[in-house]
Amino acid sequence: MSINSAMLAGVSGLVANSSALAAISDNIANVNTVGYKRTTANFSSLVTSSSKASNYSAGGLKAITHKYVRQEGNHMGTSSNLDLAISGSGFFVTTTKSENNLPTDQRLFTRAGAFVIDDLGYLRNDAGLYLQGWLADNLTGEITTDPSDLSQLDTINVSGTGGTAEATTRVAISANLSNQQPTTTFWTDANADGIYDPGEENYDLTNANQMAEWHATGGTSGLEPDFEINIPVSDSQGSQRNITMAFMRSGNANEWVVEVYGDPSIIEDGGAPNLGKIASGTVNFNPDGTISTADATLGGLFPTAGGGNPPTIVIAASDDAAATGPKWATALGIAEQTIQIDLTTAPGGLTQFSSLSEAQNISANGTPFGVLADVQIDKEGYVTAIYENGTTRRLAQVAIATFSNPDALISQNGNAYQVSRESGTYTLKAPGAGGAGEIDPSTLEASTVDLSTEFTGLITTQRAYSAASKIITTADEMLEQLLNIKR
Repeated sequence: MSINSAMLAGVSGLVANSSALAAISDNIANVNTVGYKRTTANFSSLVTSSSKASNYSAGGLKAITHKYVRQEGNHMGTSSNLDLAISGSGFFVTTTKSENNLPTDQRLFTRAGAFVIDDLGYLRNDAGLYLQGWLADNLTGEITTDPSDLSQLDTINVSGTGGTAEATTRVAISANLSNQQPTTTFWTDANADGIYDPGEENYDLTNANQMAEWHATGGTSGLEPDFEINIPVSDSQGSQRNITMAFMRSGNANEWVVEVYGDPSIIEDGGAPNLGKIASGTVNFNPDGTISTADATLGGLFPTAGGGNPPTIVIAASDDAAATGPKWATALGIAEQTIQIDLTTAPGGLTQFSSLSEAQNISANGTPFGVLADVQIDKEGYVTAIYENGTTRRLAQVAIATFSNPDALISQNGNAYQVSRESGTYTLKAPGAGGAGEIDPSTLEASTVDLSTEFTGLITTQRAYSAASKIITTADEMLEQLLNIKR
Protein backbone atom coordinates (compact mmCIF):
# COMPACT_ATOMS: atom_id res chain seq x y z
CA MET A 1 0.00 0.00 0.00
CA SER A 2 1.29 3.45 -0.92
CA ILE A 3 0.41 4.89 2.50
CA ASN A 4 2.37 2.13 4.24
CA SER A 5 5.34 2.70 1.92
CA ALA A 6 5.19 6.41 2.66
CA MET A 7 5.35 5.67 6.40
CA LEU A 8 8.25 3.28 5.88
CA ALA A 9 10.02 5.88 3.77
CA GLY A 10 9.64 8.30 6.67
CA VAL A 11 11.11 5.70 9.01
CA SER A 12 14.08 5.19 6.68
CA GLY A 13 14.53 8.96 6.66
CA LEU A 14 14.64 8.98 10.46
CA VAL A 15 17.18 6.12 10.50
CA ALA A 16 19.39 7.67 7.80
CA ASN A 17 19.40 11.10 9.42
CA SER A 18 20.11 9.50 12.79
CA SER A 19 23.23 7.96 11.23
CA ALA A 20 24.17 11.35 9.81
CA LEU A 21 23.67 12.92 13.23
CA ALA A 22 25.87 10.22 14.80
CA ALA A 23 28.65 10.91 12.28
CA ILE A 24 28.42 14.66 12.91
CA SER A 25 28.44 14.05 16.67
CA ASP A 26 31.59 11.93 16.35
CA ASN A 27 33.25 14.67 14.30
CA ILE A 28 32.41 17.43 16.74
CA ALA A 29 33.48 15.33 19.73
CA ASN A 30 36.85 14.61 18.04
CA VAL A 31 37.58 18.14 16.85
CA ASN A 32 40.75 18.15 19.01
CA THR A 33 41.70 14.47 18.58
CA VAL A 34 45.18 14.11 17.09
CA GLY A 35 45.11 12.51 13.65
CA TYR A 36 41.32 12.09 13.57
CA LYS A 37 39.70 11.83 10.12
CA ARG A 38 36.19 13.25 9.72
CA THR A 39 33.30 10.96 8.81
CA THR A 40 30.37 11.88 6.59
CA ALA A 41 27.07 10.12 5.93
CA ASN A 42 26.11 10.10 2.27
CA PHE A 43 22.51 9.28 1.37
CA SER A 44 21.46 6.79 -1.29
CA SER A 45 17.87 6.43 -2.54
CA LEU A 46 16.02 3.11 -2.50
CA VAL A 47 13.58 2.28 -5.31
CA THR A 48 11.03 -0.57 -5.09
CA SER A 49 10.05 -2.56 -8.17
CA SER A 50 6.46 -1.27 -8.04
CA SER A 51 7.67 2.31 -8.30
CA LYS A 52 7.77 1.92 -12.06
CA ALA A 53 4.10 0.95 -12.26
CA SER A 54 1.09 3.24 -12.16
CA ASN A 55 0.84 2.97 -8.38
CA TYR A 56 4.00 4.49 -6.90
CA SER A 57 5.49 2.84 -3.83
CA ALA A 58 8.06 4.83 -1.85
CA GLY A 59 11.39 3.14 -1.30
CA GLY A 60 13.03 5.62 1.06
CA LEU A 61 16.80 5.95 1.52
CA LYS A 62 19.79 4.62 3.38
CA ALA A 63 22.85 6.31 4.83
CA ILE A 64 26.37 5.21 3.81
CA THR A 65 29.12 6.49 6.11
CA HIS A 66 32.45 7.44 4.58
CA LYS A 67 35.68 8.31 6.43
CA TYR A 68 38.17 10.56 4.66
CA VAL A 69 41.28 8.71 5.83
CA ARG A 70 43.33 10.01 2.91
CA GLN A 71 42.79 13.65 3.90
CA GLU A 72 45.75 15.17 5.77
CA GLY A 73 45.14 17.46 8.71
CA ASN A 74 47.04 20.62 9.59
CA HIS A 75 50.32 20.17 11.43
CA MET A 76 50.78 21.72 14.86
CA GLY A 77 54.19 22.31 16.45
CA THR A 78 54.76 20.92 19.94
CA SER A 79 57.53 20.94 22.53
CA SER A 80 58.04 17.14 22.63
CA ASN A 81 60.70 15.45 20.49
CA LEU A 82 58.56 12.31 20.43
CA ASP A 83 55.51 13.97 18.88
CA LEU A 84 55.51 12.87 15.24
CA ALA A 85 53.44 13.73 12.18
CA ILE A 86 53.66 12.30 8.68
CA SER A 87 53.97 14.93 5.97
CA GLY A 88 52.44 13.10 3.02
CA SER A 89 51.10 9.59 2.56
CA GLY A 90 51.42 6.72 4.96
CA PHE A 91 50.75 5.50 8.47
CA PHE A 92 52.75 4.55 11.53
CA VAL A 93 52.88 0.77 12.05
CA THR A 94 51.84 -0.17 15.59
CA THR A 95 51.04 -3.20 17.72
CA THR A 96 48.96 -3.63 20.84
CA LYS A 97 51.78 -5.28 22.81
CA SER A 98 55.36 -4.18 23.21
CA GLU A 99 57.21 -7.49 23.16
CA ASN A 100 57.13 -10.94 21.57
CA ASN A 101 55.21 -9.85 18.48
CA LEU A 102 54.88 -12.47 15.76
CA PRO A 103 54.34 -11.82 12.02
CA THR A 104 50.85 -13.25 12.49
CA ASP A 105 49.94 -10.77 15.24
CA GLN A 106 47.66 -7.89 14.35
CA ARG A 107 49.22 -4.67 13.07
CA LEU A 108 47.28 -1.43 13.38
CA PHE A 109 48.00 1.72 11.39
CA THR A 110 47.62 5.25 12.67
CA ARG A 111 48.62 8.84 12.06
CA ALA A 112 48.20 9.75 15.73
CA GLY A 113 51.86 10.31 16.59
CA ALA A 114 51.75 11.57 20.18
CA PHE A 115 54.31 9.05 21.45
CA VAL A 116 55.76 8.75 24.94
CA ILE A 117 58.25 6.41 26.60
CA ASP A 118 56.62 3.78 28.79
CA ASP A 119 58.13 2.28 31.95
CA LEU A 120 60.06 -0.30 29.89
CA GLY A 121 61.45 2.22 27.41
CA TYR A 122 59.13 1.46 24.49
CA LEU A 123 57.51 4.18 22.37
CA ARG A 124 53.70 4.12 22.54
CA ASN A 125 51.00 6.66 21.77
CA ASP A 126 48.07 7.82 23.88
CA ALA A 127 45.95 4.89 22.68
CA GLY A 128 48.51 2.40 24.01
CA LEU A 129 49.76 1.40 20.55
CA TYR A 130 53.49 0.63 20.27
CA LEU A 131 55.56 2.10 17.44
CA GLN A 132 57.29 -0.34 15.08
CA GLY A 133 60.48 0.16 13.08
CA TRP A 134 63.77 -1.33 11.94
CA LEU A 135 66.30 -1.62 14.76
CA ALA A 136 70.01 -0.87 14.48
CA ASP A 137 72.44 -3.77 14.56
CA ASN A 138 74.09 -3.94 17.98
CA LEU A 139 77.53 -4.61 16.52
CA THR A 140 77.74 -2.46 13.40
CA GLY A 141 75.09 0.15 14.17
CA GLU A 142 73.70 -0.30 10.67
CA ILE A 143 69.96 -0.22 10.01
CA THR A 144 68.69 -2.52 7.27
CA THR A 145 65.23 -1.72 5.93
CA ASP A 146 63.38 -4.68 4.46
CA PRO A 147 59.97 -3.61 3.09
CA SER A 148 59.09 -7.17 2.14
CA ASP A 149 59.59 -8.82 5.52
CA LEU A 150 57.27 -7.89 8.36
CA SER A 151 59.28 -10.04 10.77
CA GLN A 152 62.16 -7.55 10.51
CA LEU A 153 60.05 -4.91 12.27
CA ASP A 154 60.27 -4.61 16.02
CA THR A 155 58.98 -2.33 18.74
CA ILE A 156 61.28 0.67 19.18
CA ASN A 157 62.90 0.85 22.61
CA VAL A 158 64.94 3.92 23.52
CA SER A 159 65.98 3.43 27.13
CA GLY A 160 67.37 -0.10 26.96
CA THR A 161 70.76 1.35 25.99
CA GLY A 162 71.05 3.65 28.98
CA GLY A 163 73.80 2.48 31.32
CA THR A 164 75.01 -0.22 28.90
CA ALA A 165 78.34 -0.29 27.12
CA GLU A 166 79.06 -1.43 23.58
CA ALA A 167 82.48 -1.12 22.00
CA THR A 168 82.90 0.93 18.83
CA THR A 169 83.34 -1.27 15.78
CA ARG A 170 82.85 1.21 12.96
CA VAL A 171 83.73 4.84 12.26
CA ALA A 172 82.70 6.80 9.16
CA ILE A 173 84.65 9.93 8.26
CA SER A 174 83.58 12.70 5.93
CA ALA A 175 86.34 15.32 5.64
CA ASN A 176 88.27 17.45 3.18
CA LEU A 177 92.03 18.05 2.94
CA SER A 178 92.81 21.37 1.27
CA ASN A 179 94.77 21.08 -1.94
CA GLN A 180 96.13 24.56 -1.15
CA GLN A 181 98.08 23.21 1.82
CA PRO A 182 101.79 23.93 1.29
CA THR A 183 104.38 21.17 1.52
CA THR A 184 105.34 20.62 5.14
CA THR A 185 108.80 21.22 6.61
CA PHE A 186 110.08 17.82 7.72
CA TRP A 187 113.47 17.30 9.38
CA THR A 188 117.05 18.13 8.54
CA ASP A 189 117.78 16.15 5.40
CA ALA A 190 120.81 15.51 3.21
CA ASN A 191 120.79 19.10 1.94
CA ALA A 192 120.23 20.50 5.44
CA ASP A 193 117.45 22.69 4.13
CA GLY A 194 114.72 21.25 6.36
CA ILE A 195 112.39 20.74 3.42
CA TYR A 196 110.97 17.39 2.37
CA ASP A 197 112.46 16.32 -0.92
CA PRO A 198 111.16 13.11 -2.55
CA GLY A 199 114.51 12.71 -4.26
CA GLU A 200 116.43 12.81 -1.02
CA GLU A 201 115.25 11.28 2.22
CA ASN A 202 111.77 9.82 2.39
CA TYR A 203 109.58 10.28 5.39
CA ASP A 204 110.51 7.49 7.78
CA LEU A 205 107.34 6.08 9.34
CA THR A 206 109.20 3.78 11.73
CA ASN A 207 111.73 6.11 13.33
CA ALA A 208 111.41 9.37 15.19
CA ASN A 209 110.22 12.65 13.74
CA GLN A 210 106.65 11.45 13.47
CA MET A 211 103.33 13.18 14.02
CA ALA A 212 102.66 10.69 16.81
CA GLU A 213 105.83 11.95 18.48
CA TRP A 214 104.69 15.56 18.16
CA HIS A 215 101.42 14.56 19.84
CA ALA A 216 103.09 12.44 22.53
CA THR A 217 105.60 15.13 23.51
CA GLY A 218 103.15 18.01 23.45
CA GLY A 219 104.83 19.58 20.41
CA THR A 220 108.36 19.67 21.80
CA SER A 221 109.63 17.23 19.17
CA GLY A 222 108.35 15.39 16.14
CA LEU A 223 106.40 16.79 13.19
CA GLU A 224 103.32 18.95 13.57
CA PRO A 225 100.37 17.67 11.49
CA ASP A 226 98.78 19.88 8.87
CA PHE A 227 95.36 18.59 9.92
CA GLU A 228 93.96 16.32 12.62
CA ILE A 229 90.67 14.47 12.99
CA ASN A 230 89.67 13.38 16.50
CA ILE A 231 87.65 10.16 16.57
CA PRO A 232 85.60 9.25 19.67
CA VAL A 233 85.78 5.55 20.50
CA SER A 234 83.92 3.57 23.15
CA ASP A 235 85.94 0.72 24.61
CA SER A 236 84.66 -2.65 25.87
CA GLN A 237 83.84 -1.20 29.29
CA GLY A 238 82.03 1.86 27.99
CA SER A 239 84.79 4.39 28.60
CA GLN A 240 85.21 7.17 26.06
CA ARG A 241 88.60 7.12 24.33
CA ASN A 242 89.95 9.40 21.63
CA ILE A 243 92.15 8.35 18.75
CA THR A 244 93.53 10.79 16.22
CA MET A 245 93.99 10.58 12.47
CA ALA A 246 96.66 13.09 11.46
CA PHE A 247 97.58 14.26 7.95
CA MET A 248 100.65 16.01 6.56
CA ARG A 249 101.02 16.89 2.89
CA SER A 250 104.07 15.40 1.20
CA GLY A 251 106.06 16.69 -1.76
CA ASN A 252 104.32 14.29 -4.15
CA ALA A 253 101.26 15.47 -6.04
CA ASN A 254 97.96 14.46 -4.42
CA GLU A 255 99.72 12.58 -1.63
CA TRP A 256 99.43 12.98 2.14
CA VAL A 257 101.29 11.24 4.92
CA VAL A 258 98.81 9.93 7.49
CA GLU A 259 99.12 8.47 10.97
CA VAL A 260 96.57 7.05 13.40
CA TYR A 261 97.52 7.27 17.06
CA GLY A 262 96.23 7.65 20.57
CA ASP A 263 97.62 9.12 23.72
CA PRO A 264 100.54 6.95 24.96
CA SER A 265 98.73 6.60 28.28
CA ILE A 266 96.00 4.54 26.59
CA ILE A 267 97.80 3.05 23.55
CA GLU A 268 101.05 1.10 23.72
CA ASP A 269 102.69 0.64 20.33
CA GLY A 270 105.58 -1.63 21.31
CA GLY A 271 108.15 0.96 20.27
CA ALA A 272 110.83 2.75 22.22
CA PRO A 273 109.77 5.34 23.08
CA ASN A 274 106.07 4.52 23.12
CA LEU A 275 104.29 7.06 20.87
CA GLY A 276 100.78 5.55 20.92
CA LYS A 277 100.92 4.89 17.18
CA ILE A 278 98.30 2.55 15.68
CA ALA A 279 98.80 2.77 11.90
CA SER A 280 100.74 4.88 9.40
CA GLY A 281 101.21 5.28 5.67
CA THR A 282 100.08 7.55 2.86
CA VAL A 283 96.77 8.55 1.33
CA ASN A 284 96.52 9.48 -2.32
CA PHE A 285 93.84 11.30 -4.29
CA ASN A 286 92.68 11.17 -7.87
CA PRO A 287 92.91 14.28 -10.10
CA ASP A 288 89.21 14.94 -9.46
CA GLY A 289 89.81 15.21 -5.70
CA THR A 290 88.36 11.82 -4.73
CA ILE A 291 90.38 9.35 -2.72
CA SER A 292 92.43 6.73 -4.54
CA THR A 293 92.48 3.50 -2.58
CA ALA A 294 94.64 1.79 -5.19
CA ASP A 295 97.68 3.98 -4.38
CA ALA A 296 97.21 4.18 -0.62
CA THR A 297 99.77 2.53 1.66
CA LEU A 298 97.99 3.11 4.98
CA GLY A 299 98.34 -0.46 6.11
CA GLY A 300 95.10 -2.21 6.97
CA LEU A 301 92.91 0.83 6.43
CA PHE A 302 92.06 0.14 2.80
CA PRO A 303 90.87 -2.97 0.97
CA THR A 304 93.41 -4.51 -1.34
CA ALA A 305 92.81 -4.51 -5.07
CA GLY A 306 90.02 -6.87 -6.03
CA GLY A 307 88.41 -6.99 -2.60
CA GLY A 308 90.71 -8.05 0.20
CA ASN A 309 90.21 -7.30 3.84
CA PRO A 310 87.87 -4.56 5.05
CA PRO A 311 89.50 -1.27 6.12
CA THR A 312 90.14 -1.92 9.81
CA ILE A 313 92.53 -1.28 12.67
CA VAL A 314 93.05 -3.70 15.53
CA ILE A 315 94.00 -2.69 19.05
CA ALA A 316 95.03 -5.69 21.13
CA ALA A 317 93.66 -6.36 24.61
CA SER A 318 95.37 -4.85 27.63
CA ASP A 319 96.42 -8.29 28.91
CA ASP A 320 97.84 -9.47 25.57
CA ALA A 321 101.49 -9.86 26.53
CA ALA A 322 102.35 -11.30 23.10
CA ALA A 323 101.04 -8.31 21.14
CA THR A 324 103.63 -6.83 18.79
CA GLY A 325 101.42 -4.05 17.42
CA PRO A 326 99.26 -1.45 19.13
CA LYS A 327 97.45 -2.52 22.29
CA TRP A 328 95.38 -0.93 24.99
CA ALA A 329 97.52 0.12 27.93
CA THR A 330 97.98 -2.68 30.47
CA ALA A 331 96.56 -0.59 33.30
CA LEU A 332 93.23 -0.14 31.48
CA GLY A 333 92.28 -3.82 31.57
CA ILE A 334 90.03 -3.71 28.49
CA ALA A 335 89.38 -6.14 25.65
CA GLU A 336 90.73 -6.27 22.09
CA GLN A 337 88.95 -3.98 19.68
CA THR A 338 88.60 -4.07 15.92
CA ILE A 339 87.45 -0.81 14.34
CA GLN A 340 86.49 -0.34 10.71
CA ILE A 341 87.37 3.15 9.48
CA ASP A 342 85.44 4.16 6.38
CA LEU A 343 87.09 6.92 4.35
CA THR A 344 85.33 6.03 1.12
CA THR A 345 81.80 4.87 1.98
CA ALA A 346 80.70 7.70 4.28
CA PRO A 347 78.71 10.51 2.60
CA GLY A 348 81.35 12.62 0.88
CA GLY A 349 84.16 10.46 2.24
CA LEU A 350 87.71 11.82 2.38
CA THR A 351 88.38 14.34 -0.39
CA GLN A 352 91.03 16.82 -1.54
CA PHE A 353 89.44 20.01 -2.84
CA SER A 354 90.45 23.66 -2.77
CA SER A 355 88.31 24.52 0.25
CA LEU A 356 89.65 24.55 3.80
CA SER A 357 90.70 21.38 5.53
CA GLU A 358 87.79 20.44 7.76
CA ALA A 359 85.91 17.45 9.11
CA GLN A 360 82.29 17.62 7.99
CA ASN A 361 81.06 14.60 9.90
CA ILE A 362 82.51 11.94 12.17
CA SER A 363 80.10 9.18 13.16
CA ALA A 364 80.86 6.14 15.29
CA ASN A 365 78.74 3.34 16.62
CA GLY A 366 79.07 1.84 20.08
CA THR A 367 77.58 3.01 23.34
CA PRO A 368 79.70 4.64 26.01
CA PHE A 369 78.55 4.23 29.57
CA GLY A 370 76.22 7.13 30.17
CA VAL A 371 72.74 8.11 31.21
CA LEU A 372 70.18 8.68 28.46
CA ALA A 373 69.45 12.41 28.34
CA ASP A 374 67.23 12.82 25.29
CA VAL A 375 65.75 11.09 22.27
CA GLN A 376 65.38 12.76 18.88
CA ILE A 377 63.73 11.62 15.65
CA ASP A 378 64.56 13.25 12.32
CA LYS A 379 62.68 13.59 9.01
CA GLU A 380 63.98 10.26 7.75
CA GLY A 381 62.60 8.54 10.84
CA TYR A 382 65.96 7.80 12.48
CA VAL A 383 65.66 7.52 16.25
CA THR A 384 68.80 8.81 17.99
CA ALA A 385 69.66 8.53 21.67
CA ILE A 386 71.61 11.40 23.22
CA TYR A 387 73.58 10.71 26.40
CA GLU A 388 74.65 13.06 29.17
CA ASN A 389 78.30 12.60 28.23
CA GLY A 390 77.57 14.21 24.86
CA THR A 391 77.66 11.09 22.72
CA THR A 392 74.87 9.95 20.43
CA ARG A 393 73.73 6.62 19.04
CA ARG A 394 71.28 5.77 16.27
CA LEU A 395 68.81 3.20 17.58
CA ALA A 396 66.18 2.57 14.90
CA GLN A 397 64.28 3.88 11.91
CA VAL A 398 60.52 4.36 11.96
CA ALA A 399 58.63 2.34 9.34
CA ILE A 400 55.84 3.87 7.21
CA ALA A 401 53.03 1.79 5.69
CA THR A 402 51.22 2.94 2.55
CA PHE A 403 48.00 1.65 0.96
CA SER A 404 46.54 1.83 -2.52
CA ASN A 405 43.14 2.82 -1.08
CA PRO A 406 43.53 4.16 2.47
CA ASP A 407 39.92 5.43 2.57
CA ALA A 408 38.79 1.80 2.72
CA LEU A 409 40.69 1.01 5.93
CA ILE A 410 38.55 -0.24 8.81
CA SER A 411 38.42 2.05 11.84
CA GLN A 412 39.52 0.68 15.21
CA ASN A 413 39.64 2.06 18.72
CA GLY A 414 42.43 4.49 19.45
CA ASN A 415 42.18 6.37 16.15
CA ALA A 416 43.78 3.44 14.34
CA TYR A 417 42.89 1.35 11.28
CA GLN A 418 43.25 -2.20 10.08
CA VAL A 419 43.56 -3.66 6.61
CA SER A 420 40.44 -4.47 4.59
CA ARG A 421 39.98 -6.20 1.26
CA GLU A 422 39.18 -2.89 -0.42
CA SER A 423 42.16 -1.04 1.07
CA GLY A 424 44.65 -3.54 -0.31
CA THR A 425 47.65 -4.84 1.58
CA TYR A 426 50.20 -2.44 3.01
CA THR A 427 53.69 -1.69 1.70
CA LEU A 428 56.44 -0.91 4.18
CA LYS A 429 58.73 1.99 3.30
CA ALA A 430 61.34 4.20 4.88
CA PRO A 431 60.08 7.76 5.53
CA GLY A 432 60.40 9.88 2.40
CA ALA A 433 61.06 6.89 0.13
CA GLY A 434 58.84 5.44 -2.57
CA GLY A 435 55.97 7.87 -2.12
CA ALA A 436 55.89 7.62 1.68
CA GLY A 437 55.69 10.88 3.61
CA GLU A 438 58.50 12.32 5.67
CA ILE A 439 58.46 12.51 9.45
CA ASP A 440 57.85 15.92 11.01
CA PRO A 441 59.36 15.78 14.51
CA SER A 442 57.92 17.84 17.38
CA THR A 443 54.70 18.04 15.35
CA LEU A 444 51.23 16.54 15.57
CA GLU A 445 48.59 16.19 12.86
CA ALA A 446 45.37 17.94 13.82
CA SER A 447 41.86 16.60 13.31
CA THR A 448 40.40 17.20 9.84
CA VAL A 449 37.09 18.32 11.37
CA ASP A 450 35.86 21.81 10.42
CA LEU A 451 33.35 23.03 13.02
CA SER A 452 31.57 25.43 10.66
CA THR A 453 30.89 22.56 8.25
CA GLU A 454 29.73 20.27 11.04
CA PHE A 455 27.35 22.80 12.61
CA THR A 456 25.86 23.55 9.21
CA GLY A 457 25.36 19.83 8.69
CA LEU A 458 23.83 19.63 12.16
CA ILE A 459 21.15 22.17 11.18
CA THR A 460 20.31 20.53 7.86
CA THR A 461 20.21 17.08 9.45
CA GLN A 462 17.85 18.31 12.14
CA ARG A 463 15.52 19.80 9.47
CA ALA A 464 15.63 16.58 7.45
CA TYR A 465 14.85 14.51 10.55
CA SER A 466 11.86 16.77 11.40
CA ALA A 467 10.60 16.49 7.82
CA ALA A 468 10.86 12.69 7.93
CA SER A 469 8.86 12.67 11.17
CA LYS A 470 6.17 14.78 9.45
CA ILE A 471 5.87 12.08 6.78
CA ILE A 472 5.11 9.53 9.50
CA THR A 473 2.51 11.71 11.25
CA THR A 474 0.82 12.58 7.92
CA ALA A 475 0.69 8.93 6.88
CA ASP A 476 -0.69 8.06 10.32
CA GLU A 477 -3.49 10.62 9.93
CA MET A 478 -4.35 9.23 6.50
CA LEU A 479 -4.50 5.69 7.90
CA GLU A 480 -6.71 6.89 10.73
CA GLN A 481 -9.12 8.46 8.21
CA LEU A 482 -9.11 5.19 6.27
CA LEU A 483 -10.02 3.25 9.40
CA ASN A 484 -12.85 5.71 10.12
CA ILE A 485 -14.55 4.84 6.79
CA LYS A 486 -15.93 1.65 8.42
CA ARG A 487 -17.76 3.60 11.10
